This record gives sequence, structure tokens and C-alpha cells, in this order.
Amino acid sequence: MTAALPFPVAETPDPQTAEQGRLLFAGETEFVKGVVAMSGLPPADRMEVCFAGRSNVGKSSLINALTGRKGLARASNTPGRTQEINYFTAGDDHYLVDLPGYGYANAPLPVVEKWQRLLKHYLSGRQTLRRAFVLIDARHGIKSVDEDILKLLDTSAVTFQCVLTKADKVKAKDRDAVLAQVRQALSKHPAAFPEIVLTSSEKGDGIETLRAIIATLE
Repeated sequence: MTAALPFPVAETPDPQTAEQGRLLFAGETEFVKGVVAMSGLPPADRMEVCFAGRSNVGKSSLINALTGRKGLARASNTPGRTQEINYFTAGDDHYLVDLPGYGYANAPLPVVEKWQRLLKHYLSGRQTLRRAFVLIDARHGIKSVDEDILKLLDTSAVTFQCVLTKADKVKAKDRDAVLAQVRQALSKHPAAFPEIVLTSSEKGDGIETLRAIIATLE
């Protein structure tokens, strides 16, 4: 009997679970506010999931694909431009939280340090946060710049799940090598949820799966 691969790719949900995901994101999704300090966080009165990823990983595109609204999260051509924690509603009882991108080259050090402090306080202090989704470009795998956020999630005891973006840009023959590298990197992180989601915002791949995962979190 062959041992199961660590961190398998998430399977397509069954029809009932897929419908739960569809319903969650079929309702109104609205931008709530951008937060620059912990005091500005909205009331912790509903479950929330957050999305983290280095600049230009496709975070805005993924959130737009999940919600079915093209302009909800604004993609920026300037890496690191989004310096706030942005809150969006999903249905009546979920928040989607867009964390500031990291790995930016041009941001001044004081700005970077401010973002890092805010992220640390948010991740360690938000009781309603159920899962962090860490976005990784499927063409490049996990880079050293990603390790800081993964370690921060470990120390904050926040379960995180790896979402590979832009999977349609990777040839099938190269995908296994990327997955092997990602699995190896994730194996060092105790907070990593043992399943990877492959997505393409452009093609819609994996969006139904990710919606179902979010909808069925407890």
C-alpha cells in the first residue's frame, strides 16, 4: 500500500458541500472598511478568514473570483500599495479579510515595520479568525519571503492553508516539482493545514473548492 502524500491537493467538493459554498458567496458582498490599527477592527461578531500573500501573487483577483465581483478587491500595479487590513462581508455571518501584501521592494522600512506589527497583533489577537489562506504563486513555489508569514502564523497558533494561485500558468510536467517543494516547506510548519488548494482566478479552477472550504469551517 502506497503511503498517502503529505499535503494532498484538495478534491472537488461533493454537490451538497459545493452548494453551501455557492450560497455563502451568492449573497451580497460588501467592502466594510480598511483598518490601519487594532482599534479600528470591526466587532468580532462573525467568523472570519484572512488572505495573505506576497505582492502580485494574485490576492485581489482571487477574492474577486470567490465573490464573483470583479472590482471588489482592487488589484494594484504597485506592489505593497495596499497598506491596510481590508474587511469584506460574505453573507450574513462571515468576514473576508485581505491582509497587506508582503515582499514589496520599494516600501520604506518604517512602513514595513508598521505593517508587520499590525499583522502580528491581528493574527495573535483576533478570536473569530478561523483560518488564514496563504497564497503562493504556483510558478515559483514557497520563497524565503513567504517564510516570515508562515512562522508568524505558527507562533500565533493560527491554522493556515496554502493556496497555489495562477495554476493555469504552470505546465503539467512542472507542477509536480512545485508541489513537492511546497510540501517540503509546509512540513516544517505546525500550523499548516494538511491540504493544498490549486486555483486559477482567470480560469475559475479551484474557486468552487475554496468556497466550500470557507463555508464549512466551524
